[in-house]
Amino acid sequence: MLRIHFTVQDMGRIRMSAGLGLVTEGVFALDLFRRNGAFFDGWRKQVRQRLGSRVADLEPLLRERRALSELLETFRRGAADSGADARVAGLVFEFCSAAVVPYWDRVQSRLEAERAVRGRIGITTGVEGLLGTLHPNVEWQPPLLEIRDDEERHVELRGRGLLLSPSLFLRGRSCVVIDGGDERPPALVYSMRADVSDVIGVEAPPEQALGALVGHTRAAALQALAESCTTGELAQRLGISLAGASKHATVLRRAGLANASRSRNTVLHTLTPLGVALLQRREPVQAH
Repeated sequence: MLRIHFTVQDMGRIRMSAGLGLVTEGVFALDLFRRNGAFFDGWRKQVRQRLGSRVADLEPLLRERRALSELLETFRRGAADSGADARVAGLVFEFCSAAVVPYWDRVQSRLEAERAVRGRIGITTGVEGLLGTLHPNVEWQPPLLEIRDDEERHVELRGRGLLLSPSLFLRGRSCVVIDGGDERPPALVYSMRADVSDVIGVEAPPEQALGALVGHTRAAALQALAESCTTGELAQRLGISLAGASKHATVLRRAGLANASRSRNTVLHTLTPLGVALLQRREPVQAH
C-alpha cells in the first residue's frame, strides 16, 4: 500500500497538470511496451514496424525491468551526462520518437480534456471528491491518500502540496509518484480509464516529429548546432536576433541537449551526446 500523507497546507496546494510532457509519457509507453499485456496491441505492432531492426538496441533496456521511478531518474541524469545514463536516455528518445511522437497532438488533447474534467469535479465536489475519484485503486481516507500497490511506501508531503497528472500510456498500472525534491511538490501520475483507441489510430505528419519534441524553432536550432557555433553564428544560421538565439541555446542546454563554453566574450555552443542522439534518431521517423 502506498500512502500519501497530507497536512492542512497540502490540501490548499493541490494542482492539476495535463501530463508531465512527451518524454515522461514516453517512459510510461516504454514500460507498457515491455509488459506485453493486452493493452494497445495494434500500437505495439506499429511501434515495432517503425523501429525495424533498431528494436534490437532496445532489448537490453526492455529486459532490465527497471522500476518506472528508476527509469525516469536514469533519464534525467542521462540528459546531463555522457556515460551509461546518457545512452539509456538516448534509447528512451529513440523509442519515444517511434511510440509517442506520431500521436502526440491527439495524446496532448486527450490529456488536456482529462484535466478539464477533473477541474470540474474539483469545483463541484471539492478536493475530497477529486482525490476520491482519480482511480479505482485510490481511496481518500483523510489525511491519507491510499493507493493499492505492491510496494509498502509512505510519502510525506510536508506542506509542498501535490501535483495531479493524468497519463495515457500508464495503462495497466494505477498510479506512480514522482518525487519533486525538497521544495517542489511530488507528482501523482494516474492512469486514465477512458477509451483511447482513437488516439493512437492516427499519426501526426512525420516531418513534425522532432518539432513535437522540442518545438519547431528549437528543432532548427538543434540542427544548426550539429556544427558547433557561437551565439552570433547561431542567430545568423536561424535568421533571428542575437537575444533569440541565446534564449533557444539556453533552453536546449537546460534540456541536456547542448553545452556552452565561454572564452572571454564568446560563448561556443555544442551538442551533448543526447542532442546528437536525438538528431540521429529523427531521420528514421521522417522516412516513415
